[in-house]
Amino acid sequence: MFFTILAYSIGIPFAFAASLILLIFKPFANKLLGRDRGRLYAVGSEVNKGKYTGVGIYFIAAFFVASMSFCAMSIGHRFLMLLLVASSLFGFLDDRSINPWKEWIKGVIDIGISATAAALAPFVFSGWVSTFAHSFEIPFFIYIPLGFALFVVSINATNATDGVDGLSGTLTIITTITLTIVAALRGTLNAPSALMGIIMIMVLVPYLFFNIYPSKVLMGDAGSRGIGFFIALYAMMLHIPFAYLIVGLPFMLDGGLSILKITIGRLTHKKVIILKNTLTPIHDHLKKQKGLSVPKTYLVICGFALAIDLIYIIINVVIKLVS
Repeated sequence: MFFTILAYSIGIPFAFAASLILLIFKPFANKLLGRDRGRLYAVGSEVNKGKYTGVGIYFIAAFFVASMSFCAMSIGHRFLMLLLVASSLFGFLDDRSINPWKEWIKGVIDIGISATAAALAPFVFSGWVSTFAHSFEIPFFIYIPLGFALFVVSINATNATDGVDGLSGTLTIITTITLTIVAALRGTLNAPSALMGIIMIMVLVPYLFFNIYPSKVLMGDAGSRGIGFFIALYAMMLHIPFAYLIVGLPFMLDGGLSILKITIGRLTHKKVIILKNTLTPIHDHLKKQKGLSVPKTYLVICGFALAIDLIYIIINVVIKLVS
């Protein structure tokens, strides 16, 4: 108990301070960070052109050091954390490159990292999951492909959602809080995993100081891919991976639909186009088709996330009370 209290009392302020200091001073920014190139077909992306991008590498670094230092972890947990950093690092290299990486290159990297994480996960988390009032163990040959899908979807949906000031960071905080509460209600939360969730929140709060509208810096793929990996990892760590189907809805409906639309179009050589009258990501649709400002778009999507997650928490509370 003493060491747990010590870890919380030092780890939390350390994570916040480390992230804040790195984001204020942005060490070696001119040599280390990239500049936003503007996104092709992304509504309003021209306002971000030239801003520092890839600053997600700073808060991911703070998260990694704080988690590895203060959260009790097995060797398997630590290896998964290295994969999180790898996901962020590859995104960072893309952020700072003069020309953006080709989609197939990023796809191969995502598949490799996700497959490795999914193959390791059942050995670390024992393959058992909690669904509302019941817990059961999933066979490895089912758990691994499901875990692979979770990592791939979470990484890419979170990445595609990063197109509105403050959105990805805020959604990640909301999602992390919800997963933590649901795990506590289901009895799958322990002190180290809760601390890891709090640490992620603590490193994201300073980032939002600089990224909330009007943004001064952008997390880039270095941040979005790292936190996308984290969300999947955290859900599995808490033994509630299926909760992503609910808490991940804002990411899937905003960024995920964009990936689905593009993928189906490419696989069918544009013979099948879904959501023909809808711009994706959805935040682009809200800005261009509905005429919403960036702050209003942010509020609509975050409000939707809060409503969905609150309903999900209430359902879990009710089930716990009646079970």
